[in-house]
Amino acid sequence: MAQKEVKGRIASVKNIQKITRAMEMVAAARLRKAEQRIEELRPYASAIRRMTRQAADAAGSIPRMPILASREAEQRVGILLFTGDRGLAGAFNSQIVRAGLRAAAEYQAEGKQVVYFAAGRRGVSSLRFRKQEPIGAYEGFTDRPTYADARRIAADLMVAYIDGEVDRVEVFYNAYVSPLVQNVTRETLLPLNQASIMEDADDTAEAPGATRALTEYEPDPADILERLVPSYVEISIFRALLESTSSEHGARMTAMRNASENAGELVK
Repeated sequence: MAQKEVKGRIASVKNIQKITRAMEMVAAARLRKAEQRIEELRPYASAIRRMTRQAADAAGSIPRMPILASREAEQRVGILLFTGDRGLAGAFNSQIVRAGLRAAAEYQAEGKQVVYFAAGRRGVSSLRFRKQEPIGAYEGFTDRPTYADARRIAADLMVAYIDGEVDRVEVFYNAYVSPLVQNVTRETLLPLNQASIMEDADDTAEAPGATRALTEYEPDPADILERLVPSYVEISIFRALLESTSSEHGARMTAMRNASENAGELVK
């Protein structure tokens, strides 16, 4: 190979390295902001879970709400995938799609129908590539999701469940642990039940020996609970969105760092 050609290739690799380093820095800055948003959400999410639990306690039992009613025979399962709008993030997007498709295959083997919802352009396009048109597609906000985005997704899911379009809703997202570790997480979102509400509220339980404040409900606790349940679903969606966003930025930062290091090795 001619010396001039070698120099040209080295220059090209160095330019790519500059780009990947810049992308790593951008991802790192976005990750810090995403981590902060998760921390800011926790007090609000804990308050919603605590109020929901206390209202359920006061009501004595979960009222008969359509969104809380489990179906004896589940025929259609809704699978919601949380991915990103962009790539260059290692296996971040593909591992969620694979997990959702595996779950779908399990349900289909049981004779059940599966319908998809997808948040993130990558998830939507992956499903369409496989001739699986999602009945709910949400794009253009995964870099910085808002509570309004979560409310819109939650509303669609609750309507689909209440109207009988789905008998169960499961969500798949990357739970953020660190920039190097994102765990694929599978959770049942609907139907809700008293056990899941109580379990989800464990982290808000009072300390041993603490005295719980006496709360009077107006109107009655069952009515309060009916108003809290939609917020409970919205918070669950928003938490998954923020976890997914942090995971995406962490995965992209790591991928770009690896790319920069590989480019450096080529130049040596």
